[in-house]
Amino acid sequence: MIQDENQDKTKELGAYGVASAKKEAGRTVSFTVPAMPKPRLRLGAGAPKTPRGRVGAVLLLFVLASLLSGFGGAWLEIRNSHDSLVVGGTLSNQKKIVTTQSQLISQIAKTVGPSVVSVNVNISNGSSSQNGFGLFGFAQPENEQAAGTGIIISSAGLIVTNRHVVPAGTTSVSVTLSDGTELKNVSVIGRTSDSDSLDIAFLKINDAKGHKLVPAAIGDSSTVQVGDDVVAIGNALGQFQNTVTSGIISGYGRSVQASDSSGSTSSAENLDDLFQTDAAINEGNSGGPLVNLNGQVIGINTATAGNAQNIGFAIPINDVRGLIGQVLKTGKFARPYLGVQYIPLTADVANEYKLSVQNGAFIAPSADPTSPSIISGSPAASAGLQTNDVITAVNGTNIDQTHSLTSLLDQHQPGDKITLSVLRGSKSLSLDVTLGSVPSS
Repeated sequence: MIQDENQDKTKELGAYGVASAKKEAGRTVSFTVPAMPKPRLRLGAGAPKTPRGRVGAVLLLFVLASLLSGFGGAWLEIRNSHDSLVVGGTLSNQKKIVTTQSQLISQIAKTVGPSVVSVNVNISNGSSSQNGFGLFGFAQPENEQAAGTGIIISSAGLIVTNRHVVPAGTTSVSVTLSDGTELKNVSVIGRTSDSDSLDIAFLKINDAKGHKLVPAAIGDSSTVQVGDDVVAIGNALGQFQNTVTSGIISGYGRSVQASDSSGSTSSAENLDDLFQTDAAINEGNSGGPLVNLNGQVIGINTATAGNAQNIGFAIPINDVRGLIGQVLKTGKFARPYLGVQYIPLTADVANEYKLSVQNGAFIAPSADPTSPSIISGSPAASAGLQTNDVITAVNGTNIDQTHSLTSLLDQHQPGDKITLSVLRGSKSLSLDVTLGSVPSS
């Protein structure tokens, strides 16, 4: 569920150790909103190969919308035969604007499309169901197929996608290029842990069979503003390659809690620092690009609202930029590790804890003794960080709604030495920290 900002939404950089879960098809995220029914969000990864959408209902709505559109168009034509001016300019000018916008989106789809792949996964369920039955009482198969989306980031075949597209238990991966070519020799380079709030994995095409792989252009998500136009591309429902939808950035800095389609809290995972968009994102779109009107990737599609309309979420690309650079340079995946659990500050959180700043990473006291705010033996503990500290900057770059602690740390590699600006009560401190590697457990 998406929890209220004042509820528990702490996370630990690197190990994160807040909630451990196994990503599967039909993941949900839900809002907790007073006096309203609880809608759900679905992580779009692992869309089943068999379509489960209500096609008939969609077609009916499309027909009704077409009829209403035709009626409205006729009404406007009659109206403008008497008055050629409308708000914003002439009807002719408005048509030109609409045409230009549609042509731009079409061009973006053509430009970015070759960099988008469908990710096809075989997953071994093992003994995940204790009684041997699925959610609705049917026998749980030992293996299942799922599909998601990935973004080519190098001509050598490196791909970035979501962790829950290729979860633990993945036995084989293949990708389908935009021209329909399926490449089966694909390996998983690495993925963040299930308890990590950054839902990211990297794949490698080992044999492109002579096909030219086109890397996507990576943008700067820190420049994104609410209201900016964006385009989402992905393998909708696991069977519609390179579906293109458009919308705007509706918000940023969102924190959500995602779980599987059963809504079980035992499978919940915390995701933070997300873009919210009204561009349609569906199951199977996870791991696909959210791009700006320059055709640059500014986000990675991750989740969508199952019981709401036009609410989707994407990881800002700057949160992943450091990891992308590392994998491109070394061919290996290693997450830098600080070892704290924190709350991204907002005005409400600052007011609740009576803090003097409204931006930063607040190391809040943990109510769970088995999950301390500062991990024992971690780089954070060695550097002297304490509970109730507020990390306000990394190497002089302030933590705010466009620069999260996650994105700033992920610009570095394990072994790098960084300087943290810390507010402890009324004192400002500068602490040097040598980043570690994420522990295996």
